[in-house]
Amino acid sequence: MRIAQVCHSYHPCIGGVETNVKEISERLATRHDIFVLTTDPSGKLPREETINSVCVRRFKSWAPNGAYYFSKDLKRYLIENSKDYDIVHAHNYHAFPALYAAQGKDSNRLVFTLHYHGGGHTFFRSLLHIPYKYLAKKILEKADRVVCVSNYEKSLIMKNFKLDAKRVVIIPNGVDTKEFEGLQKKRGGEKVILCVSRLEKYKGVQYLIQALTKLSQDVVLEVVGEGPYKESLVKLTRKLGVENRVKFFHDLPRKDLLQKYTRADLFVLLSKYEAFAISIAEALAARTPCIVASTSALTEWVDGRNCFGIEYPVDVDELGNLVRNVIAKDVGKLKLYDWEYTARELMKIYEEFS
Repeated sequence: MRIAQVCHSYHPCIGGVETNVKEISERLATRHDIFVLTTDPSGKLPREETINSVCVRRFKSWAPNGAYYFSKDLKRYLIENSKDYDIVHAHNYHAFPALYAAQGKDSNRLVFTLHYHGGGHTFFRSLLHIPYKYLAKKILEKADRVVCVSNYEKSLIMKNFKLDAKRVVIIPNGVDTKEFEGLQKKRGGEKVILCVSRLEKYKGVQYLIQALTKLSQDVVLEVVGEGPYKESLVKLTRKLGVENRVKFFHDLPRKDLLQKYTRADLFVLLSKYEAFAISIAEALAARTPCIVASTSALTEWVDGRNCFGIEYPVDVDELGNLVRNVIAKDVGKLKLYDWEYTARELMKIYEEFS
């Protein structure tokens, strides 16, 4: 089969959708012809290249503040060429490439993984979601199958769009546990809190920075990620006098990121909206305890042994106390899905239409 994965952004860019598409595409490419149709607002990446047997085609786009990803070139390509693919699998409700995949649907089958948060992440984006919901319904109407990555996401979609439950399937994201084999936990020295996240206000990194003022000087914070809220976070570290205890990283090679996960004493994600959170799965695979905001799909990770929840909006004093109790805690038995499982479940859907 010829299968096109349509997404707003792809490797080497980092993010939950990017990771999902990369991991499933490379596994499916051992059996089928896989094409990733994506955008590049920077204009710096190759227009076409093959990465681990996956043909990646990038189209010019406009993405103000890292959002929306408008691309007339990708839209035109899909309208003219969707018939050349057996399956077009669109990703990400929150960006326009999925809409283009629906508008271009021809003789191909359309699968849609939403990665749905339920609304916008700022007041302005929330307003835009009101008219956009009408367009999103058009995508869902054309989709032959709708994929959710968590029970929470499915319940949200069913509530907001009243879909036929027979067209909706849950296939969780995975984690490659083999990547963490042989990596050693550090012993002694300063205690490291790690957060791997896109830097948006709703991700809650500001609460972690504020909590540092409640913790001993040997506790430091490492933040891996990029985004429009970074400048505000840097200013906050200076205002609170903790700039020497917070380090920001981006574009880390994969091996360096894995080391960050493994050597951290605690992983924290205080996001208000998540459909799954691959970073939590990777932190747990590295045997690093986690704290999450008790919101959205993050609640599904909370078990009181390896992952601990805190109510939203976050009380900084409560967060400080929880960090002291959880940091460097041993991680017990885990149940994590791997990417092989995710790819196999998707393949079952594709083969229904072959």
